Amino acid sequence: MDIGYFGVNVGAFDNPDAIERLATTAEAVGFESLWTGEHVVLIDPQQAPSPVPPHSPFLDTIATLAFVAAKTEKIKIGSGIILLAQRDPIVLAKELAGIDVLSKGRLLFGLGVGYVEGEFEALGIPYAERGPRVTEHIEVIRTLWTQDQPAFDGQFTSFSGIQSRPLPVQKPHPPIHVGGMSPPALRRAVAQGNGWYGFFQDVDATAAQLRNLEETAKQVDRPTALGKLEISITPPGPVDADTARRFEDLGVDRLVVMRGFEDMANAGSQDAVIRFLEETARELSLG
Repeated sequence: MDIGYFGVNVGAFDNPDAIERLATTAEAVGFESLWTGEHVVLIDPQQAPSPVPPHSPFLDTIATLAFVAAKTEKIKIGSGIILLAQRDPIVLAKELAGIDVLSKGRLLFGLGVGYVEGEFEALGIPYAERGPRVTEHIEVIRTLWTQDQPAFDGQFTSFSGIQSRPLPVQKPHPPIHVGGMSPPALRRAVAQGNGWYGFFQDVDATAAQLRNLEETAKQVDRPTALGKLEISITPPGPVDADTARRFEDLGVDRLVVMRGFEDMANAGSQDAVIRFLEETARELSLG
């Protein structure tokens, strides 16, 4: 089972020196991947379901992935997760293809729908359209990444007679990991994703979601080209070797660990996170 780290662009890691320190440490001690978090804006004052206080730093995902790609050599870099309904899929396809090229094929494209209505209002995106937009945007991006003469005619995006080069390094395209625990998210993961990403799920919750995925797979057609659905989980806090084995026994392919939400809210220190990386690497025998 692979081990990643979530939060390379949040909290105390909102500046180049801190991010470089985290990224190079994670790579040196044997982490498989680094993942960003994303909220383009935060609700001020904070109100549920917004997860963190409004002044919590979230450095832009694309900028962070490009920076980490330049500062590392082999560790994979993932968006965990891009709120896809809030993005222009044509522009995003270009940006992410560039990340894959500049990283020499290390991009993991994690995406989700989003759940804070006020964030959508600020961006002028109808909250009720977020699910259909994500479903269509995935196919827009896949089209631009794989077709020699890309063309698309959808509800939200239509184009033909264009090119968007260079294409990603990974073929047929970077892995697409669909996040979310709702029934529509699970259906989307089965039908459109190379993987499913469950956030803040303990062992029992993960087991329940994997059973839900199995039931969903009986009802939703999965294209053969997508292959096996890869499972990535961010557990709620640190994990020891025994807990990691329990996740692996369930069939989890990747744990994307974090200390806790305090690191997203700028309450955690850089030194504490670096210690967490080093301790996790020793506990789980990475490297």
